[in-house]
Amino acid sequence: MARLFGTDGVRGVANKDLTAELALDLSVAAAHILGEAGAFADRRPLAVVGRDPRASGEFLEAAVVAGLASAGVDVVRLGVLPTPATAFLVNHLGADLGVMLSASHNPMPDNGIKFFSRGGVKLDDYLEDAIEARLGEEWVRPTGASVGRITDDLGAIETYVAHLVSSLGTEGSLQGLKIVIDCANGAASVTAPEAFAAQGADIVAIHADPDGLNINENCGSTHMGDLFERVVAEGADLGIALDGDADRCLAVDHEGNLVNGDQIMAILAIAMKEEHRLHSDTLVATVMSNLGLINAMRDNGIRVDQTKVGDRYVLESMNANGFALGGEQSGHVIISEYANTGDGTLTGLHLAARMLATGRTLADLASVMTVLPQVMINVRGVDKLRAGIDTEVQSAVSAAARALGDDGRVLLRPSGTEPLVRVMVEAPTEQIAREHAENLAAKVRERLSL
Repeated sequence: MARLFGTDGVRGVANKDLTAELALDLSVAAAHILGEAGAFADRRPLAVVGRDPRASGEFLEAAVVAGLASAGVDVVRLGVLPTPATAFLVNHLGADLGVMLSASHNPMPDNGIKFFSRGGVKLDDYLEDAIEARLGEEWVRPTGASVGRITDDLGAIETYVAHLVSSLGTEGSLQGLKIVIDCANGAASVTAPEAFAAQGADIVAIHADPDGLNINENCGSTHMGDLFERVVAEGADLGIALDGDADRCLAVDHEGNLVNGDQIMAILAIAMKEEHRLHSDTLVATVMSNLGLINAMRDNGIRVDQTKVGDRYVLESMNANGFALGGEQSGHVIISEYANTGDGTLTGLHLAARMLATGRTLADLASVMTVLPQVMINVRGVDKLRAGIDTEVQSAVSAAARALGDDGRVLLRPSGTEPLVRVMVEAPTEQIAREHAENLAAKVRERLSL
């Protein structure tokens, strides 16, 4: 049986894969696993629950809250807030666990449930497995005064925005910059414009009118065409693209060019090293980061610690070693001094602050890194679990890696969220990268087809 939890919680089509019944059962199981150590004699465990603006989040929130309260957990509903805001408020409110309802950048019909433990930290695999194992087990239901109570935090937005603003030290520190923010009709449609405006930036907010149905629809970090055009039309200094739950940030320079997560990390890593804030002069990135990032960091005296794909694994390395900065090419960037998860608004604020501090354009700052051509092929209809053990597939990967040498890179991995194998090749030219990628994809289909 497939594992219920993927790389970022439990996701699926809402009311089909992710039903109210499953949401309630997961919440009861999570209450037992994550709330047990918080069940002190003088109080019940406390949970906070946030969601993005998807229509399905309304009934899923009701199910999650009901499950937690029925298991004897007090619940604070946060309403519509970004994922990093929910993580922050778990810690800020001293909660024992947190729940975020979102499918991030996925289309509107999808939704997901993501759990946080104390401190606002994503769960380790063993905790997710424990929650899954607890599903359907008999349990003693509290009654009377022992059931959980439910309240609403009406000041959650203001608390989170104040946290973001304080991370730059001085209010008004972005004065003089014109910034276009694409809020993806998502969870940061209020918080992101407020945070940038509080720092004195001239803000143009687009796709900031969520109606429950339009989240990520031709907008945000997965559809950046409108942002490219608007930055140029407005004569803006910078564009910021968020996704539906605002845990990722991609950027656009004043000429309308994409600045991806790897480039953003390169800019921030160099800044933090100069300020003696980059612990051990190390950046944490995943194996999907471009080889150009590795090269740029080496040239600037910065080591790159590479992890499995998923910002949870980036955070695990950061926590284990005290590293200060990490993230993914997709724009999940974690600045551990201020957050335990990727925070798109926080990342955008610090990127803008670097521009002002140096007096350089974003295009100039991003030029520190040369992005190598990268070709990605998703191979569907194959047994992804055999990708790492089939000898002929692995032999083909080794041969391609030898052919590229130090000038390129090959990565073949099963998706953590979809039934497919990803083939990624980086090389000096796109033609070389494509040739190797297509050859490897053909080998995967030949050997692993179902």
